[in-house]
Amino acid sequence: MSTASGDLSQLHRDWGLNPATLAPGCFASVMATGIVSIGAQFKGLALISAVLFWVAVALYAYFIVLTLWRVLRFRQGLRHDLHDPNRAFGFFTIIAGTNVLVTALVGLGVIPVAMVLFCVGGLLWLVLGYAIPFTAVLGSSIRPVVTGVNGTWFVWVVAAQSVAVAASSLAIALPKTNTAPQLVVPLSLLAVVMWSVGLALYIACAVFLGVRVLLHRLEPEDFDAPYWVTMGALAISIVAGSRILELESTPLLDATRLLVGGSSALLWAFATWLIPSLVLAGAWRHLRHRVPLGYSAGLWSMVFPLGMYAVASMYLGNSDHVPAIEWIGQHWFWVGFTVWAIVFAAMVWSFIRSLRDR
Repeated sequence: MSTASGDLSQLHRDWGLNPATLAPGCFASVMATGIVSIGAQFKGLALISAVLFWVAVALYAYFIVLTLWRVLRFRQGLRHDLHDPNRAFGFFTIIAGTNVLVTALVGLGVIPVAMVLFCVGGLLWLVLGYAIPFTAVLGSSIRPVVTGVNGTWFVWVVAAQSVAVAASSLAIALPKTNTAPQLVVPLSLLAVVMWSVGLALYIACAVFLGVRVLLHRLEPEDFDAPYWVTMGALAISIVAGSRILELESTPLLDATRLLVGGSSALLWAFATWLIPSLVLAGAWRHLRHRVPLGYSAGLWSMVFPLGMYAVASMYLGNSDHVPAIEWIGQHWFWVGFTVWAIVFAAMVWSFIRSLRDR
């Protein structure tokens, strides 16, 4: 093999351009870009929203191709990741990324495409929602399995709540476009069910993480960007709850509306409390223990929660008629957008520097 070919192969490994080494959580960049696009859409920033949307679509298409390639040609590595509790839950990013695009498409009024993509996301949830916990927990050779619990486990929650958000968004949009009105009730029911499942999964993941922290030392190197998903999972649960509150009245929704509304407010308070805690933990990692801060694909797992918190605050403030919360979301959007821009620029610069150094 020539030196140039060897350098290219190394670059492919470093950047995940090789389907053989594709990270399970690769769709986190789609989630992050898509949710910031939705935030811009909510704020009326049409140009920014459109640019980010198409970036998210391009990333989604790119990673879909690499994922299918990996499924067909590199199954051994895929099986290894599925049985690794440290990595397996990252596969849920494909569900969340798909449903983030569904929600964005609903906002743009492209309902038929959104419906097709929603079916894809629903099918992925039916398969992965059961398969991953079994392979990563029961099929893992790592014992005790609790040592593999990390921030990526909360993507399981995000995936469930993304189905609830997409279902409720479609249920709200369908009557306005006179498209398949008979689906409104089933979609509303699905939204409530998945919102409830997501909350149950959050409690379970929080317990698993708590057990790990209490029984096994958490090193500074272990506390990486995906731990921000603990807050992002709460934020998307808030969005799902807020969207459910906007649905048309049905006996089921009327019975659960008070619970959903009250829970969403409590979840927002807890998510808000978590933000300074996560910032302090990052300072403990990088300033106190001098863990180098550079670009890694895992940083997208921090961008998504920041963008989702802004969207959650805007939705909750609007649905509960609390201007102060909506004001926080309107201004926090710029935090999420700024961090997205920094991480995107760091990704591009790191890639350019890698090319230049070879």
